Amino acid sequence: MNPNKALWEKGDFTQIAQTMRESGAALVAQLGITEGLKVLDLGCGDGTTAIPEAKLGATVLGVDIASNLVEAGNGRAKAEGLTNCTFQEGDATDLHDLKDQSFDLVVSIFGAMFAPKPFDVAREMVRVTRPGGRIVMGNWIPGDPTLVAQILKISSAYTPPPPEGFISPMLWGVESHVIERFEQAGVAKENITFLKDTFTFNTSYPPSEYVNKFKNYYGPTMNAFEAAEKNGKAVELQQELEVLFNSQNKSTDKNKTSISVNFLRVTITR
Repeated sequence: MNPNKALWEKGDFTQIAQTMRESGAALVAQLGITEGLKVLDLGCGDGTTAIPEAKLGATVLGVDIASNLVEAGNGRAKAEGLTNCTFQEGDATDLHDLKDQSFDLVVSIFGAMFAPKPFDVAREMVRVTRPGGRIVMGNWIPGDPTLVAQILKISSAYTPPPPEGFISPMLWGVESHVIERFEQAGVAKENITFLKDTFTFNTSYPPSEYVNKFKNYYGPTMNAFEAAEKNGKAVELQQELEVLFNSQNKSTDKNKTSISVNFLRVTITR
C-alpha cells in the first residue's frame, strides 16, 4: 500500500486547506477553463482547486489517496450544488481505473508531488491526458526561504531519517528533475514550461494558532512533533516554527496571518 495514505489520513488537512481557498481559486482562474472541459484534479485534497474548476463549468474528477479528504470533497461539492464535481480515492502512481487520453486537463497543485515513484506519477498523468491537452502542476521548491520548504526542513530535523530509497517530494520543484520525469513519459522537453509563482495562505487567526493547526492536523508536522516529544524537544520545535511563521507573516492585523509562498508552476502540452 502507498505509505502516503496513512500520512494524509492521519490528521485533517481540511484545516490547512481552508487557508488556501483564495489562492486556489485565483490559480484556477488563470488556467483557461471553459464549459464542459474534462478535468482530473490529482491529489485534490478536499477540493481547493477542484471546486473552483467545477464552478467555471468543467466536469471535474478529484482523486486523492486519503479517504477522509475524498469524503470532505464530496461534502463540499454537494453543499455547493455542484453535480459536475465528484471525488474518489486513488493513487497518483497507479490510476488503473482511469482510461487513456480521457482528460483535457490534469491539474495537481501540491498533491501528486508527494506520491512515491515520481516516474510512475509522470507516466500516469501523461497517459490519461488526451493529445492536445495539458497538465498543470504546482510544486514546492526545495531550499526555498518561504514557508512550506522551511516547515518541511525544520520538521525533518526532528524526525528519523527516511527509509532507504526514499525520493524527496521536493525534487518536483527542480526543473531538471521535472524534465527528466516527463521526458521518460514521452513528453518532448520543448512541451514543458516553467513559471515561478506565489501562493498565499490567509487565516483569520494569529501565526501562533496557525502553527498549532499544522501541529495538530498536518501529517508531516504531526510526525515531527511525535518524534520531538520522545526526545524532549517538542518545545524547541514549537518555538522554531513560531519564529518562522511570525517572521513570514505579512498581515498588519496581529489577529490574522497572511503568508506568501513560492512554488514552481509546471505546464505540459501534450
